[in-house]
Amino acid sequence: MATGRGTSGPTKRDRREEARETARKMREEAAKKAKRRKVIVQSSVIVGIVAVLAIIGVVIFTSVGGAGSSAANPKNMASGGLLLTSPTTATETPAIKSGAQPTPTKMELDGKTAHIQIWLDYQCPYCDQFETTNNSQIKQWLDEGSATLEIHPVAILDSSQNKQYSTRAGAAMACVANSQPSKFFDLNAALFANQPDEQTGTGLTNAEILKIFKDNGVDSKSITDCVNNQTYADFITNMTQDATTNSQLKNPTSGGFGTPTVFVNGERYQGGFTNAEQFAAFKDAAVKDAGSGKTITFPTAS
Repeated sequence: MATGRGTSGPTKRDRREEARETARKMREEAAKKAKRRKVIVQSSVIVGIVAVLAIIGVVIFTSVGGAGSSAANPKNMASGGLLLTSPTTATETPAIKSGAQPTPTKMELDGKTAHIQIWLDYQCPYCDQFETTNNSQIKQWLDEGSATLEIHPVAILDSSQNKQYSTRAGAAMACVANSQPSKFFDLNAALFANQPDEQTGTGLTNAEILKIFKDNGVDSKSITDCVNNQTYADFITNMTQDATTNSQLKNPTSGGFGTPTVFVNGERYQGGFTNAEQFAAFKDAAVKDAGSGKTITFPTAS
């Protein structure tokens, strides 16, 4: 009788090959999983970086003003500057609304009134020269009613050495514009009379600024708190950015913005800062050139 044989099991060689195949498949699967994890990690990192950059962008955008800025803005400086019609009379305006831009001043030309606009930095020595040279005659013109004066404090000379004096002084004057604008003209002159040296000075401290204010009749808790808290520092930063990016305020000779920048009835003064007669002659010519019966807005919004 024939004896039947059943099917024999896998040989040792077969088992070895099967084990190799299984190991190969496991390595491939592990490699696929590692690749998927790498993609996920890279994607997460990219998303994280984008999120951080977005946050930084928001912080920077908010800090420089423009739409969405939450900076505190003073009253009576809707144009970015304080408009004086006499040494002790300022044009009252509401504060610039949060996120809004300054409103350029409209000037009614009558053929006899000089509308003087000055962008200045309280650390700027040339601004001091212009102020010292022309303060008396500008005051006389204001008293006579033959001129108006719009003062725009900006800060382009901040440094670690002067402890950001340009911004601090400008912000302090914004406090005055907000609370006691009738004192602005005198305090503007007083800050220049006490201007620290640009090269070696460390800038006046807030206490020293407040002492100058007090000596000139401005002494109140609201002013003291405003100066010490630098309530309007961001306002000065924003108005500086506005001035430095406005093409109408750029000096055609240098191609950039500098201080002092002076206009009369929309015409740029490019004469000497220490020659009162030259500025007076320019003022008279600018009034004559502008004529009367027109309204101009200067500068137009950047």
